[in-house]
Amino acid sequence: MLVELKSTRQVDRRPQILDAAERCFALNGFHKTTMQDVAREAGMVPGNLYRYFPSKNAIIAGLVERDRAEIAADFATLSNAENLMAAFEQLGRKHFIDQPRMKAVIALQIWSEAALDPEIAAHVSAVQSEVRNGIRNVLSRARDTGEIHQDVEVEALTHLIITLSDGMIRRRAMDVDFHSQGEIENNLCIIGAVLSGAIRFSQ
Repeated sequence: MLVELKSTRQVDRRPQILDAAERCFALNGFHKTTMQDVAREAGMVPGNLYRYFPSKNAIIAGLVERDRAEIAADFATLSNAENLMAAFEQLGRKHFIDQPRMKAVIALQIWSEAALDPEIAAHVSAVQSEVRNGIRNVLSRARDTGEIHQDVEVEALTHLIITLSDGMIRRRAMDVDFHSQGEIENNLCIIGAVLSGAIRFSQ
């Protein structure tokens, strides 16, 4: 029974630690942030922190995994949407307006670490594969049901959507004057034109 209670407490503290780590990384950067900083921000002693996450890399893996779970939920929303463009707009508002800019800053830091650290790169690559597969499946289903133009090149549009989304994340992280609403509208215009067949291109 004691082991079960301890395990429950451990699971309950992970979101708190990840939230604290995000605040520390956004304020001071990944390399300047220490495990002690994260523990202090989370309101716990360093010894307890190491029981949940033995390193900063483990914390990053936890952040990436949390993003993966959120992405899976996003694609479930897209798959069940009656209007694909309206669902895309809803997701755009969620990630680029409703969520704080800190999320984009953290994403950019993780991408930078992934370029140099194979362990982090593997976690990021897994999420990127899930994103590609999720978008591809949603678009293929929409084409099969006739919601989008039959001539749409699903693979090419999948890469376009990823490129546009990644670019918005980078710009939101680096440009404090980034106009999220306008950028969402512009990108949706491009995606909508491709979905309708008004713009055709191939990979």
